Amino acid sequence: MNKINYESTYKTFRRYFAALLGVATAFIHIGQFTYLPMESIRFFAWHLMLGFIVVFLYTPTKKEFSKFLILDWALILLGIVAGISVITQYDEYSMMMQNNRLTPYFFTMGVITVLLTLEAARRVIGWFLPIVAVITVLYGIFGDGLPGLLGHRGYSIQRVIITIFSDQGIFGTPIGVSASNVYLFLLFAAFLSVSHADRIFQNIALAVTGRKRGGPAKMAIVASCLFGSISGSAVANVVSTGAFTIPLMKQQGYARRFAGAVEAVASTGGQIMPPIMGAAAFILSDIAGVPYGALCLAALLPALMYYLTLFKIVDIESVRHNLHGLPREDLPPVREAMRGSFKLGCPLALLLFFLLVLQTTPMLAAVYSLAALVVCSFLDRKDRLTIKRVIEGCVQGIRSLPQVVAACACSGIVTGMFALTGLGLKFSDFIMQWGSFSILLSLVLSMLICIILGMGLPTTASYIICATAIAPALIKTGIPPLPAHLFLLYFASISAITPPVAVASFAAAGIAEENALKVGMSAVRLGIAGFALPFTFVLNPDYLHFGFDLLTLFTWISAAVVCYSAAIAMQGFVEQKITILERLLYCGVIVSAIQSSYYLSAAGWIVFGLLFFGRYIQARRKKNPRVT
Repeated sequence: MNKINYESTYKTFRRYFAALLGVATAFIHIGQFTYLPMESIRFFAWHLMLGFIVVFLYTPTKKEFSKFLILDWALILLGIVAGISVITQYDEYSMMMQNNRLTPYFFTMGVITVLLTLEAARRVIGWFLPIVAVITVLYGIFGDGLPGLLGHRGYSIQRVIITIFSDQGIFGTPIGVSASNVYLFLLFAAFLSVSHADRIFQNIALAVTGRKRGGPAKMAIVASCLFGSISGSAVANVVSTGAFTIPLMKQQGYARRFAGAVEAVASTGGQIMPPIMGAAAFILSDIAGVPYGALCLAALLPALMYYLTLFKIVDIESVRHNLHGLPREDLPPVREAMRGSFKLGCPLALLLFFLLVLQTTPMLAAVYSLAALVVCSFLDRKDRLTIKRVIEGCVQGIRSLPQVVAACACSGIVTGMFALTGLGLKFSDFIMQWGSFSILLSLVLSMLICIILGMGLPTTASYIICATAIAPALIKTGIPPLPAHLFLLYFASISAITPPVAVASFAAAGIAEENALKVGMSAVRLGIAGFALPFTFVLNPDYLHFGFDLLTLFTWISAAVVCYSAAIAMQGFVEQKITILERLLYCGVIVSAIQSSYYLSAAGWIVFGLLFFGRYIQARRKKNPRVT
């Protein structure tokens, strides 16, 4: 009885503590970019400290109530002490970093911060990234004993801790982007949820696509695209939209593996879909030196191609199996689905206006969009935002933090050691040697490294390591920075559906009640565009061009032809089954239309038109023969 009382009391305490922590976190981060700015590293220290608290609060040593809570709270207190040390003694900390010397006290704080980072990453992500980080630290200390190219002059433990505890390591670009950009957009997504604005995505998708052939699967694609572009998390997208769409697809006759794969692929695309994309996109913008608005415009066409290919594959699948849409009585009218959409449309329009027209920083755009969302939700008389839901939104915002903070902080250890030992340059030299034979060979090698890392790491961590080790080599081979970094981001993202460790596919398989490996293999087939598109825009950067000009129009038409041809070649169907020769010709259309040459692309259009409309008209005549 006492245990039950203690457990109940602790849960109540944790709920109030989380509410206080959520409000304080929102106050500090919004204040940084409006009314209460502070030095960058001091702000990063606040962010990391708050992240540690959330990790150890919500990822305890034991899931059940136990004496191990003492250990979790001890770690929380250590995180607070380490963070407050940097925050309150920032001037002394900065001076020591400039002189490359640490007092015994700050050396101890540095060691504690490293250990807390490793433990936080282990709890949230698993063993893979912490092991990689430990290996790089050991390499920094003992690498002078290695022969040949891998050897270096060796560094003392204090020099290693100085690097990790500085803006080259844990307080470097990854945690900086998490603090500056990612949290604010996580908070924005959390407020979309508590204000019920996110439901509008689902209702609109259902109203617009529900009656079409294969309606439930198409609805899953549209809903996941819309919601995923805001949330930026493949697994969160699968869990939120898939809980509704996967059972609906199964009910309409889709195979369980196909239903799970559609949701996994559609949800994964949210990480590459503007306007918000995922956490890694903000890091890309910072590392590559590309304004976030420009990145969104460049990434728009490839992202649309990803979804258009998936949409057409689903459409063909529905024709092949004669799957119809949902009955009209089961669908909300479009007008009803759009009801209350001002509280979604106004903040998103404001976000795009600030990012693309005014070209402000993503942080300011997020703050103003969040403010607009809160105001619009307060004005919604039928579903008004309350103070309780505001606090709930702040709590949801911090509950989204652990994976991002842990991944970014632990990645900072790796990138710090890469910088100190020159290991990143050695990776680059290795890839450049391959690139001297063929750029395509370098791209394939880079793809494999990204996918392998992505199997054990979140997209953010995978991209950071690849951007540090591989991007410089790709750029030296002559690939412009934006295509090179976007190439790595795509494969870091697409690893979420790539077996054997395909987290998005596994999440979808659980909802679909299907074997995870079967769903993963189907997802690879459906997501084929995600594997091909990075090579496309690297070899033909026109696909990253966006402007109100002839080149953009030409490229977008070619993109549509490529997407339809890829789906048809894969499915072997255009209203009716096509021959192997036709499928090969569609592959030829892809190769022709994807070229930068106007003549080759136009030739691809013509061949596609002859193939597609010839079969389409033939199939229609067969279904509706003329009366003679």
